Amino acid sequence: MNSNLFNENSTTTITEAWFTPLNILMIIFSLLVIILTLIYLLIIIFDRTCHTILMMFVANSCLAGLIVGCIILRMSLFTFQNDLKQIQYQDSLCIARAYIGYASYGILNYSFFLQALYRYLIIIYPNRLFYQSIRFQSLTICITWMIGFIYPIPFVLVDHITYNSDNQICQLVLQLSFSIIYGAFCAYNIPISLIIIIYFKLVRYVKEMSQNVTTSNNLVRAKRELKMIRRIVILVTVLIAIAFPYILMMCLSFFTTPPKYHFRIAYIFFDASTLSVMLLLFYFTDPLKASIMKRINVRSNTITTGTA
Repeated sequence: MNSNLFNENSTTTITEAWFTPLNILMIIFSLLVIILTLIYLLIIIFDRTCHTILMMFVANSCLAGLIVGCIILRMSLFTFQNDLKQIQYQDSLCIARAYIGYASYGILNYSFFLQALYRYLIIIYPNRLFYQSIRFQSLTICITWMIGFIYPIPFVLVDHITYNSDNQICQLVLQLSFSIIYGAFCAYNIPISLIIIIYFKLVRYVKEMSQNVTTSNNLVRAKRELKMIRRIVILVTVLIAIAFPYILMMCLSFFTTPPKYHFRIAYIFFDASTLSVMLLLFYFTDPLKASIMKRINVRSNTITTGTA
């Protein structure tokens, strides 16, 4: 009975030669994202030097990145399986994966905003300790996760997430519609715009501090936090730049029909951008980098001693 049901709900399709290497590449990228984020999270959990509020925000970004990686991996495996069998088949979790994908990617973008916001608050309001407390910052994290899981709900309620048989994926249809504009606004425009605003406000604040009579320690600290926010801007810029084909496809869909396999092309760049951001997150996070390098050096010294 199960095989008959499967045959009734599936149709045969012709796969292109480039589907297989593209699927394998997406699976590799997704696995690397999952492995890296798990390593980062384990280090933050077990290394006491990483038990700070700033590292809590990094862990938040890693957790969101882990969910993004898992969702893309599951999407890639589903697409790969259907391509190998040369069938078009929507499983029961297809729409759920799309919903969690939209939610987790929005949360990832908001996690970078929270990092920038915290650095902004400790410079502009150094005496308001409530803004620097774990309770307040935990609240901001919870709010962004709520926003992330609430904003895609209308996509599901109005059945705008559909199965695209050519690309073997459930996504919003790329066309000029409220859902596309609303989704882009919630997941991209709001967090990224807020990060840019925070960056330029802090730039202006540092310039004013340089011109006024102020303690050198405050100025040095402000410049250090500005440097860290600049790194966050770089992270977001890389995220957008490498994922530009997806944004381009979305913009083209407002005026014309996108290419037949637009999601396959766009998602390989999207996957690559997520991996790049996770690598940059390690490079820009000094406590995380120091912890990993310390472990590498300890193991290297142990091996050298044992050999001697």
